[in-house]
Amino acid sequence: MLSSPVNLPIQNMVHSDWESLYPFQSRWITIDRAPSDAIHYLDEYTGSEGQPETLIFVHGNPTWSFHWRNLVQALRSRYRCVALDHLGCGLSSAPKQRRRLADRVEDLADFLNALDLHHSTLIAQDWGGAIGLGAALADPDLFRRFVLFNTGAFRPWSIPWRIRICRFPCLGRLAVQGGNLFCRAALSMTLARNRLPLAVRRGYLAPYHSWRRREAVYHFVQDIPSNSRHPTWKTLAWIEQNLPSLAQRPILFVWGMRDWCFTPTCLDQFLGIFPSADVVRIADAGHWVVEDAAEESLRAVAAFLEERDLGNGSD
Repeated sequence: MLSSPVNLPIQNMVHSDWESLYPFQSRWITIDRAPSDAIHYLDEYTGSEGQPETLIFVHGNPTWSFHWRNLVQALRSRYRCVALDHLGCGLSSAPKQRRRLADRVEDLADFLNALDLHHSTLIAQDWGGAIGLGAALADPDLFRRFVLFNTGAFRPWSIPWRIRICRFPCLGRLAVQGGNLFCRAALSMTLARNRLPLAVRRGYLAPYHSWRRREAVYHFVQDIPSNSRHPTWKTLAWIEQNLPSLAQRPILFVWGMRDWCFTPTCLDQFLGIFPSADVVRIADAGHWVVEDAAEESLRAVAAFLEERDLGNGSD
């Protein structure tokens, strides 16, 4: 664990009212495959049990551990809540080398092994689903059950036009990495029911304040494969083909049914693989379900964790 991390965005971040929404102690750690880069994470538990179950929160793009703040605050009295920022995202350092999906799967597995975290519950959204499920397939001891918000772990059959625009040569990079348009657009395009308060908007944008700090956001967009020639196509194919091996583990899907990116068709594809999964469909919620339907999200997760208690042998 690092007490004085280097190459981090904290010094340049605009601190404002969003900080009160994120009342956690920041921690950093390095992993063997990226020894010069520091991964930022939260590790929160306020209960009294000696060995609580651990929940691992894995974010997507263009978010960071701030995305999970409400669930962490609500659940940390009973569960150990660990939420990391992918390298290049949030308060983690910007890596010298580009990260693709396969790299981020290994990063997550290495991070969990470095903290000696196994048999945990994965809670993930967007890219976090593919990353977390990939890690679960690579190391079956990492996770015993799963909570997945709108996500995908398949080779894409189409790429929405709003994302395709961001992939245009030169223009896309100028828009995403230069103008921060992808992050700014996400503040509204990911919602169908609500509008984010100003402090929350500032919190999402805070780490992505410069060209360098937005590089990972652009690389995530580029990493969506459109054909088999793309390096990540093979990674997603491997994840997709091996997902049935996880079908006997408890799984909850909480799905915003008005998501234009991970549409209900994605949910149907998951349910074809996991027919026994628990499902909560929120008819008027968008992609960022935990923001658009915060109370319903918490109720669904808390009920699943309680009903599928690993201590009662239900898995």
